[in-house]
Amino acid sequence: MRQDPMRHQAMRAADPFFAPADFLRLTETAGLTGSWAWHFASDRQSWSPGLFRLLGLDPARTRPSYDLLTALAHPDDRPNLASAADLVQGHALPEHQVRIVRPDGTLRTLTMRTELHLTAEGRPRAAAGLVLDVTDSAALMRLRRIDQRQRSAWFAAARVLFVPVDLDGRFRFPPEAAQFAGRPIEELDADPFADVVPEERAAFRESVARRAAGGVFQAAPLLHHRNRQPERYRVLSVPVHDERGRLVERHGLVYPAALAAPLTAPEPLRGGLEQAVAGHHLRAARALLDWSMTALAEASGLSLSTVRRLEEDAEGNGARSRHKAIAALRGAGIRFVVLDDGEVAVARS
Repeated sequence: MRQDPMRHQAMRAADPFFAPADFLRLTETAGLTGSWAWHFASDRQSWSPGLFRLLGLDPARTRPSYDLLTALAHPDDRPNLASAADLVQGHALPEHQVRIVRPDGTLRTLTMRTELHLTAEGRPRAAAGLVLDVTDSAALMRLRRIDQRQRSAWFAAARVLFVPVDLDGRFRFPPEAAQFAGRPIEELDADPFADVVPEERAAFRESVARRAAGGVFQAAPLLHHRNRQPERYRVLSVPVHDERGRLVERHGLVYPAALAAPLTAPEPLRGGLEQAVAGHHLRAARALLDWSMTALAEASGLSLSTVRRLEEDAEGNGARSRHKAIAALRGAGIRFVVLDDGEVAVARS
C-alpha cells in the first residue's frame, strides 16, 4: 500500500481511473442504452434520457414508474421481470431479454439487468436497472463505431493507443497503430517489439514476459518509429477479469511519456484498473476520509457484509460491487493512482 504524496509526485504516475459517465452519455445518445432507479422509502423514481428514447416515451409527459416499465413488456415476457412488489421485498430476477411494445406499436428487444441496494442491516433500500437495446446487430455495430471514433480522436489529439492483448500474448493492434509506427499492421503483428530501440529491446521484451499474469504492468521504453526521432512512451497493461474472477484478457495503453495520462479510456481498461484496487487500498481510502465501513456501505449502496468481503479480498476481481465502492470513494475525493512499478497508491484530492 502506498500513500505518501511526495512519493506519488516523485514517481511519474498514471491516473487513468475514469468515471464511465462520458461513455454512458455516448451510448445513450446513440439510442442503445438507458437506466432507471427507484428509492423505496421516498418512492422517488428516475429514468435516464436514454431509457425514455428506448421506450418511445416523451419525458415531458411521462412520470418514471417501474410499473409502467413492466407494463410495456410483451405479455409473454413479463414473467421474466420482477414485479414492483418483488423488488420492494428484496427479490430481483437474473438478467433477461425482454420484448418491449412501444406506444407506436414497434417492438424492441432489450436486455434488462436489475440490481438491489441494501441498507447496512441488509434490508432493501433501492433498486436500479441497466437496459441495452439488442434488437439488431446494426445497433451494436453503431455502438462499436462510437467507441472507435472516440479512440481515433484520442490518437489524433495526443497519439494515445489502446491495444487489447490476448491471454496467449498476441497483441490486437487498432488501425491507428500503422500510422503510429509508420509501417503496416502486418509488420506490427509479426514483431510488436521491433520499434523499441535495439539497446532496450531485449530488456523490455523480457520484462513483458516476466509480468505477473494477474498484475498491472507499466514501463517506459524508448521507441524509434519510421520518419520520427526516438521518443519515450509509457506502456500500461492491465488484466481484465470476468465476474467470476477469471482472467479473460489484458488491455494496453500507449502514450508519449512526456504527456500526462489521458483522463478517459474505454470501459475494459478502466474496469481492469479498478480491479487492481485491493482490500487494503479500500481500507486506506476510508482512513483518509475518516469513514467507517458503514459509511462506505451507505455511500456506495452496498451492504455492510459486501463491503467487509471487499476489504477482506473475499470478493472476486470482477465483482461489480468493487466498482461501486470505488465510485463512491472517488466521489468523495479519493484517487487511486498506478505507480511506475505497477502498484496502486491511494491519495485524497
